[in-house]
Amino acid sequence: MPDYGHDLMFSVNLMPAADQPDAVVALVQRAERDGLDLVTFQDHPYQPAFLDTWTLLSYVAAATSGIRIAGNVHPLPLRPPAMLAQAAASLDILSGGRFELALGTGGYQDAIASMGAPRLTPGQAVDALEEAIAIIRAAWDVDAPGPITHEGRHHRVVGAPRGPRPAHDIAVWLGAYKPRMLRVTGRLADGWLPSLPHLRDPAELAAGNAVIDEAAAEAGRDPRAVRRLLNLAEPLPPERLAEIALTYGVSVFTLIVRDPRELRRWAAETAPATRELVAAAREGKTAPTPTPPDARASRAAAPLTAAPLAAVPTPDDGVRLSRTRVWDESTRPTGPAPDPGRHYTPAEQAAGQHLVDVHDHLRAELAQLRDLVAQVAAGTLDAATARSHISEMTMRQNNWTLGAYCESYCRLVTMHHTAEDAMLFPRLRRAEPALTPVIDRLEEEHQEIHKLLDRVDRALVAFVTDPAALDGLRAAVDLLTDSLLSHLSYEERELVEPLARHGM
Repeated sequence: MPDYGHDLMFSVNLMPAADQPDAVVALVQRAERDGLDLVTFQDHPYQPAFLDTWTLLSYVAAATSGIRIAGNVHPLPLRPPAMLAQAAASLDILSGGRFELALGTGGYQDAIASMGAPRLTPGQAVDALEEAIAIIRAAWDVDAPGPITHEGRHHRVVGAPRGPRPAHDIAVWLGAYKPRMLRVTGRLADGWLPSLPHLRDPAELAAGNAVIDEAAAEAGRDPRAVRRLLNLAEPLPPERLAEIALTYGVSVFTLIVRDPRELRRWAAETAPATRELVAAAREGKTAPTPTPPDARASRAAAPLTAAPLAAVPTPDDGVRLSRTRVWDESTRPTGPAPDPGRHYTPAEQAAGQHLVDVHDHLRAELAQLRDLVAQVAAGTLDAATARSHISEMTMRQNNWTLGAYCESYCRLVTMHHTAEDAMLFPRLRRAEPALTPVIDRLEEEHQEIHKLLDRVDRALVAFVTDPAALDGLRAAVDLLTDSLLSHLSYEERELVEPLARHGM
């Protein structure tokens, strides 16, 4: 599927919790300070635990100055279109042109009906949405002659005045999944806004795009006029997001966020790395492995001539702290030996070195983990605090990985997705089939290490209630240390040179 060429936008979807209004507003302000493009809120007026979304949007518009705002999404049956058009235009004016309008037919019919709205069949809900879009656009079209008149089956407007004029051309985004709603999106909307949890797999974006593009073309529209957005329930790595952007045309990624740390990682790490990958691909270059900001200056200054590979895999020192073995290291496959006379370009050199850099970061975190456990054992740190620190470590996140290049694959294996949905490992398999046994073994070891991380977490929980469980905690950390350090060395030994040679 095509890349529609839109600039990438990174967004968050925040829970409008009524019992934590200050925290909600603080997260919005944090999102703006961290450079995100958009902040959104779900709109469920029948949920008493939530703030009213329109009131919240107005409040955060006044509390910010640059970030865009939107609902995600507004249930049309509870928002009459003539009033919705005026509210949207007013908020856009007050915010300086920062509001976008995301609409849906309403997915919770019982809850919607409980608030007095008519109960509609799915077909009727789509009819009502089409009518509403026509009314909303007519209200914003202040240059058109005469008042608004619409005699529809679900909405009736007779002689209503147009206006006010929005501060900018407000985009209308539709949350859509079924074929008919997708066709409405292609004909009438400015954006398609599905959620990945509701799609079984990102590959379903391709089918949705096909319906939208066909409907747009039939209506005389350029399919590129419909921006593709995607809600994410949990973070994906930059490589995976870049693949989704380039393969399925998604240009707005919105992550559900609940705390500042997750927001900061999304804004400061994931967003710039994804932009770098997509920009490189659009320029016709092999997409580089994202690099931290402090590494970019040295890369820019690198000589243009090729040279022998400087990235040196970290050797396994053979030290083991535990008598237990998670796997038999003697059965690890080995890939083809590299050409000793080959030279590598600066970009290839950086690709090979990046894997070592990522692993060095994980080795440092492992040392930090061991230090935390030592502090717990010495009585200078309580186990609950240690567990909180560990939860912030890169290797203990939901999307933990043993190398940025393979993060999407590790996730997809766990979720039982197919290898075709990953990015780098399938490319390595295709580029060099002889590496397949190595990649298979690495995937198996990733899963075993994930289990060891869970074991450390359980050991910490046990120690909170039973100080006698300290020996179990130490044993769990020792086994993780043996396995992780051994695995990182093996992975570097087998993949540093192929990653450089294939420009990955």
